[in-house]
Amino acid sequence: MFAWQAPDREVDALMGARHPDPFALLGPHETPDGVVIRAFVPDADSLVVLEPDGTPVLELAARAPGFFEGLVPGRPAWARYVLKAANAGGDWTLEDPYSFGPVLGPLDDHLLLEGRHRQLYERLGSHPCEHEGREGVRFAVWAPNAARVSVVGDFNRWDGRLHQMRKRVDSGLWEIFAPGLGEGAIYKYEIVAADGRLLPLKADPFGQRGEFRPATGSIVARTDRFEWTDADFLAGRGEGEARRKPMATYEVHLGSWRRGEGGRFLTYDELADELIPYVAWMGFTHIELLPVSEHPLDASWGYQPIGLFAPTSRFGDPEGFARFVDAAHRAGIAVILDWVPAHFPTDIHGLAHFDGGPLYEHADPRRGFHPDWNTAIYDFGRREVANFLMASALYWLDRFHVDGLRVDAVASMLYLNYSRREGEWSPNPDGSNDNKDAVAFLRQANETIYALNPGVAVIAEESTTWSGVSSPVDAGGLGFGFKWNMGWMHDTLDYLSLDPVHRHWHHDKITFGFTYLFTENFVLPLSHDEVVHGKGTVLSRMGGDDWQKFASVRAYYAMMWAYPGKKLLFMGQEFAQRDEWSEARALDWHVVWDGSRHQGVQLLVRDINALYTKVPALYARDCEPEGFRWIVVDDSAQSVFAWLREDGEGGAPVAMVVNFTPVPRSFYRLGLPRAGRWREVLNTDAGCYGGSGIGNLGGVVATETPAHGYPASAELVLPPLACLYLQWEPD
Repeated sequence: MFAWQAPDREVDALMGARHPDPFALLGPHETPDGVVIRAFVPDADSLVVLEPDGTPVLELAARAPGFFEGLVPGRPAWARYVLKAANAGGDWTLEDPYSFGPVLGPLDDHLLLEGRHRQLYERLGSHPCEHEGREGVRFAVWAPNAARVSVVGDFNRWDGRLHQMRKRVDSGLWEIFAPGLGEGAIYKYEIVAADGRLLPLKADPFGQRGEFRPATGSIVARTDRFEWTDADFLAGRGEGEARRKPMATYEVHLGSWRRGEGGRFLTYDELADELIPYVAWMGFTHIELLPVSEHPLDASWGYQPIGLFAPTSRFGDPEGFARFVDAAHRAGIAVILDWVPAHFPTDIHGLAHFDGGPLYEHADPRRGFHPDWNTAIYDFGRREVANFLMASALYWLDRFHVDGLRVDAVASMLYLNYSRREGEWSPNPDGSNDNKDAVAFLRQANETIYALNPGVAVIAEESTTWSGVSSPVDAGGLGFGFKWNMGWMHDTLDYLSLDPVHRHWHHDKITFGFTYLFTENFVLPLSHDEVVHGKGTVLSRMGGDDWQKFASVRAYYAMMWAYPGKKLLFMGQEFAQRDEWSEARALDWHVVWDGSRHQGVQLLVRDINALYTKVPALYARDCEPEGFRWIVVDDSAQSVFAWLREDGEGGAPVAMVVNFTPVPRSFYRLGLPRAGRWREVLNTDAGCYGGSGIGNLGGVVATETPAHGYPASAELVLPPLACLYLQWEPD
């Protein structure tokens, strides 16, 4: 055997897919005798090295089935070449992936280990590119504990002996360039654990497109070349504070808003053509989408995602989703995505035990497993994992121009003992129960997101009394822009589920929320969680008979839109759907017909949105006490509430008064801050909404008669189970 020939043990290790460093064996290598070229082409009987123009250089010798090598004296190792393989069935040419240099650099290693790689999604995953003068796809994946990682797919017949990747020892990244490969290739990673176990094939954690379920492969895609038309919208988004802008959000599950023929999913383009005009017609300012990250199970609604960088293939490809967002922006509508960094499912093709043991999940099951959902919990204290999650958030904002992220299940991230009994959780050394790693991650994520994306909104679904969720990080807060007001949601729904005759005993269900109203920047959510799992719908939860239920819904929505805080309404509730929502079917659009009570609620929501976005008093000081004053807080006997909304800039105030009983109240004296005409700009009992038509003939005149601590007052007719808005009209 010549000195330049590979030892038999290395050839055997390579052919058994157990070689620790295939790049050290395959491809061109300098030796004292010249350049040796080695290649592994399992189906070839012969293999010839060609110049790029097709000129033969050398026929390599077969050392073992599919393994070839040969010495080429006087040829530089960097010189490009092509391989021509042949067997009894014919011949073919290929480029050797082991003839190409690395696709990552030391800076990638350093930034990943530091947890500060802000564009990690541009470096990891699969990316069509030109590398060393050739077109192909570069692959990179983090698997520090693996003994071997190969990228496999149809292009190599899912053979893990081919395209074995180069390990970057410093960072645990693996990478390879596959010449000749392009968009649309389906692939996974084949990983051998440190103990020699061959693991189930894994989808790419950074994959930007996935196969349609039940298939679970990743697909090579590009998401960096879409031609956007929303520059003006993005520029306007960055002007002013989000908390002082109107935010009326329509929450949508794309798979069940509507369905196509045969119950098929609508595509992103069909949704752009149907959903966006509807949202614009209804006057909502934002669409919030239940997670569109790729997920294996429809019934999870997207909250158990596998692909945190891939818009789900249920509705089309990534460019289709980009077209959807662009269309929303053209219509003046912002797009918020639900984003799930709290946990992930344990499907074998996903992140669970990715390289043979705990990697993305915390190694201690008391911190790494979620008992409520049977899911894994990220190891927020590991910098590479935190960087992965940060990169996902930045990816959606950068590549798809989304306008905000609603972060799911924040409470489960903040508390070590969340949903755990005594003995099932591991406290901090001082005995405390706050997850310090998760807190640090959320603070860093929010600071980074806001620094790089002016005008976006990051919203926390946080259900506890954790202090400072929406306070700045430098003030000791978590740095979110807004927090869902879960207490308001539960209290008000509990109140309205009572028969109207009993509501006066529970007056505090409405008033209690004002004791903490301005401690956070709140969003008032009537979300998907309130219309499933036996809870009914907003309509079915109302007390009283059917007429009273519809009237209560109308009054409730009008009160909600006048209540300080941004607004969110789940799809179907805008027309008072009767049946619980199911992800498996479309909404009950058939109930909305001319003159129906359902259409009356729909038209009311449309009119409230139109009023809300035009009148700064209703939104400009949603998160500041200067925008709110009580008028009537203690009329429990008649279940009446009234307050004043102001814009803080001296604009015309709006008085809201609501009667939550089915009894009309004539000659109800209401205190007001100014004498003069107050126009009745909204009456939920109007006949066009399905009400009884009782009202104040378009307005009232306040005289300088003090009442409720105000210098003026007016006598009103309060319709039954109805809400009125009165706006002062200066001469």
